Amino acid sequence: MNRFPENDIIELVGAPPRYDLGESTGPDLRLADLLDGEALGGLPLGYGSAAGDPELCAAIAADHGAAPDDVVVTAGGMHALFLLAFVLCKRGDEAVIVTPCFPLARNALAAVGADLRVLRLSFDQGYRLDPYDLRAALSPRTRLISLASPQNPSGVAISHAALRESVQLMQEICPDAYLLVDETYRAAAYADELIAETALALSPKVVSVASLSKCHGAPGLRIGWAITADAALRRQMVVAKFNTIVSCPRVDEALALKLFERRAPILAERRVLLDEGLQRTAAWVRTNSDYVEWVRPDAGAICCVRLRRALFDDEGVNRFHQTAAAKGARVAKGDWFGEEARVLRVGFGLPSIAELGDALEALTEALKETATAGGRL
Repeated sequence: MNRFPENDIIELVGAPPRYDLGESTGPDLRLADLLDGEALGGLPLGYGSAAGDPELCAAIAADHGAAPDDVVVTAGGMHALFLLAFVLCKRGDEAVIVTPCFPLARNALAAVGADLRVLRLSFDQGYRLDPYDLRAALSPRTRLISLASPQNPSGVAISHAALRESVQLMQEICPDAYLLVDETYRAAAYADELIAETALALSPKVVSVASLSKCHGAPGLRIGWAITADAALRRQMVVAKFNTIVSCPRVDEALALKLFERRAPILAERRVLLDEGLQRTAAWVRTNSDYVEWVRPDAGAICCVRLRRALFDDEGVNRFHQTAAAKGARVAKGDWFGEEARVLRVGFGLPSIAELGDALEALTEALKETATAGGRL
């Protein structure tokens, strides 16, 4: 009966705590940010296009240097991940998933019965993907390789060189396979840092997936997309979408188009907020370096922080989470993502800077109260 594995990350769509550092988004946009007094009263509420609104497809394509006919609009990025798993992987087909990862990306592959090969990235190596390690996970039976850049939960990006070498390995070992690159956080750069180029140009076998949820602050619109230059795959994606949801809501697509029209100033404002959150979090790590260490993210509103083993045994890790929760602060637990529990995903984008400071102070108190007696400072 249970087709999808359960994961406690579902807590993130439950009642919010006082300080939510478990989330991975920036501040939520409001409807007024997109409408500015405009009305959608003339919008027909009939079915939309199975592929997606043509104007929205064109806007998404332009942002990626792709053709509008390469785009399939989906009900959030997760819908795109599921459709790709469903279309590309029959039961028993091999799929490679790189962890730690967004758990629903892995669950989609498990739900369709794919034979999963897991490539684990290391906190101690900064979560950097080594194509040499990927080679060992590939075989002629591989149908899909699922990556994210920047990654969730770490915010670490995969270098273009590593992606290029991965494509070359696929051409050598599994030429019929596709490389899925979840680029949901790609545009969430800090301050004046450059936005990484999309992986799409590397090969027709590369599929880019993203959404409006993370970089743009509009998870409530439930608009995502998959982009592929492979016409046959796109057609199967459209058919699969039609057979699951028929089309996306026309209201959501109309608002998404409004967002794309204002995308530049929206992202510019968020770059500043993300950079402030990043700097505040970096300062917190420095101040508490006796208790924690981290991997600095390349983009996004998230990072991975690890409780130092010398001060937190397994029971100490549990005490830390319980104490932080009692203080109203929630972080995302590493084991949600296939990491060890002492690794925390800390989201610094959703709270205001003042709230972030209060939340981090609550974590500091939890650290000091739960470190082992011999290691307390």
